[in-house]
Amino acid sequence: MSETPETQTLQFGWEEWIGLPALGVPALRAKVDTGARTSALHAFDIETFGPASKPKVRFTVHPIPGRDDLVIACSAPIIDRRDVTSSNGEKESRFVIETALEVGGDTWPIEITLTNRGTMASRMLLGRQALKDHISIVATDRFLQPEMSYDVYHTAKMRQSAPDRALRIAVLSREDNYSTRRLVQEGEERGHTVEVIDTTRCYMAINAMAPEVHYDGKRLPRFDAVIPRIGASITPYGAAIIRQFETIGTWCVNGSVGLTASRDKLHAHQIMARAKIGMPNTAFAASPRDTGNLIGLVGTAPLIVKLLESTQGKGVVLAETKKAAESVIDAFRGLKANFLVQDFVKEAAGEDIRCLVIGGKVVASMKRTGAEGDFRSNLHRGGSATSVRITKVERDTALRAAKAFNLNLAGVDLLRSETGPKVLEVNSSPGFEGIEGSTCKNIAGLLYETIEARVRPAPIRRRKGD
Repeated sequence: MSETPETQTLQFGWEEWIGLPALGVPALRAKVDTGARTSALHAFDIETFGPASKPKVRFTVHPIPGRDDLVIACSAPIIDRRDVTSSNGEKESRFVIETALEVGGDTWPIEITLTNRGTMASRMLLGRQALKDHISIVATDRFLQPEMSYDVYHTAKMRQSAPDRALRIAVLSREDNYSTRRLVQEGEERGHTVEVIDTTRCYMAINAMAPEVHYDGKRLPRFDAVIPRIGASITPYGAAIIRQFETIGTWCVNGSVGLTASRDKLHAHQIMARAKIGMPNTAFAASPRDTGNLIGLVGTAPLIVKLLESTQGKGVVLAETKKAAESVIDAFRGLKANFLVQDFVKEAAGEDIRCLVIGGKVVASMKRTGAEGDFRSNLHRGGSATSVRITKVERDTALRAAKAFNLNLAGVDLLRSETGPKVLEVNSSPGFEGIEGSTCKNIAGLLYETIEARVRPAPIRRRKGD
């Protein structure tokens, strides 16, 4: 930041064009008021966040009078809170921030109070503290400094030059596990506010005009993004909560449709089949009279019998003979359980590949090897993981699988078979511990990069007649 030369005298009229570049507000018409000590900026949706020792404030600005469709989201550290008396005698407690004021190519720091000036003709008021000694006021004139234009808000450059701003992120999770802790840690290190929300303690106000999500007796604040970490046991309710956030307009890393489809293994395999994604031969039947035909559709033993709701390797059984397969199927039917029968890929030898897809890119991959004597490679069951290089075909398969479920974060598990990669599962809540440990990559950071790019305000198109 360059100081305005003290020897140079600037002349201000009673109204000038100014910029607040650090807030992402490049052009603003401001009224100069020497009767006010501190400058004031029109702001709404004002809310505090961050630690009590270093509080910050998040707010939004309508820079153009009469254009409520143009919204600039801002955040800044709080330097003070003051009681300010307005011109009509009303006293208001306001947050005070410090930012750079830009006029005619010169910049200097000023203090600004935040208040709703929606009824005022000027979105910004410049007080005495912002007007240095070398500035003289010509009260009969206006725009003595270089004029600017609101057209800047309609350019692609506006989006690219928008400053980083702190976000408020919700992590829907009931568990204090590695992945949840990493999301909180990484988000806070990047300056965001990250709140862990127990999905089962959320409840919803469902109506057409103002749908809301409530938590522990209070309406949840506006979040910039939601990261779902929904356990398999609460998938239906978790999907309903995500749908409610989607109804409000909050961006969710993974949507309710993708979560629901990926958790139902029958539905998931039908989606992959429709997308022509390679997978083991799979069969499903409801009637016990079809057991023999079911096995015949898949092939010869050994076979995999898998519960539709299985996770982390639970409910997955290897039947090494046809007789064993019939016994397992009969047992599952006796429990009234829904299951799939799949071909066993022998050449995989108890190993699979976990490809982690974030924002349409495979950002990491690891090879998981099952514990000795176990055909399942899940790390939760004692398996081990090492970093692995994948082929172009494997990468393309993982990307197509994540895209088929419209997931921005997905763990795609595939087997290396003689006929190419076979997708076993698409996980919509993949864990971070194994893949961060085996690849030494900051997976949580890569996810936040996608979130930050996605929720940054887009440029506003010009309306006809502007």
